[in-house]
Amino acid sequence: MGLSVYSRAWRAGIVACGLAWFGPAGLRAETLEPSAPAELIQRSVEPFGLAASSLPSGGLRDKWLDVQRRLDDEMVQLALCEGDRDGCVSPAALKFLDIVGAARLREGRARLGEINRAINLAIRPISDLAQHGQIDVWTPPLATLAHGGGDCEDYAIAKFVALRRAGLAPDDLRIVVLRDTIHGEDHAVAAARLDGRWLTLDNRRMAMVEDTDVRNFRPTFVIGPHGVMRYADAPLLADASGNHSAASLVVSSLAGSAARPFERAD
Repeated sequence: MGLSVYSRAWRAGIVACGLAWFGPAGLRAETLEPSAPAELIQRSVEPFGLAASSLPSGGLRDKWLDVQRRLDDEMVQLALCEGDRDGCVSPAALKFLDIVGAARLREGRARLGEINRAINLAIRPISDLAQHGQIDVWTPPLATLAHGGGDCEDYAIAKFVALRRAGLAPDDLRIVVLRDTIHGEDHAVAAARLDGRWLTLDNRRMAMVEDTDVRNFRPTFVIGPHGVMRYADAPLLADASGNHSAASLVVSSLAGSAARPFERAD
């Protein structure tokens, strides 16, 4: 299918990417650990240059742990198919291996761009409710490719895993949850660090955008090698006119104040 057709599909499906996430009870459990002030000192490691603290419990953490358990099974399937493509019984695994293989032939930014483009084209945007009959279903890459569709966190997870398989170090990969302050929705993207700069890989666009150039979003959570972390309370990255830069963000209250509860997207 041509790129223009997929572009129309993205526009039609963008509204499917407002993550409904979790019910109120689970949200209240997502609080900063008492040791947060000490952790918040490390401010330059995560995308957007903002401090983050470990999330010890809650719905988001449970979702990610479930994805990791399912990923273990998918990694076995990928290993089997990589060793015997002719005997592979999973078209999704073969497609994923082709995407990773093409990316390995490239270097630097081109490698990231190859995966961003290929995953965007391989998955059609569709809401969890339309596809699974329930809200907020997270799927690992092979399940997403087998379905042929997914919403923003499914794209982000697929890119996160593909980038790792393509050779990027765990410390240079993240999944970031952002609050779209214009549409009142939550959105997930993959993020990869290249030459000390974080690039966001978004299912809404082919071009990769550096975190300092993201506009009208507020980062709320980040997932990486240390599990699920919550960003310290921070102002909007930039308004529509671009009057504020991400570099000028100031973390409010490093002295242990809890971040606001994660708002549920309707």
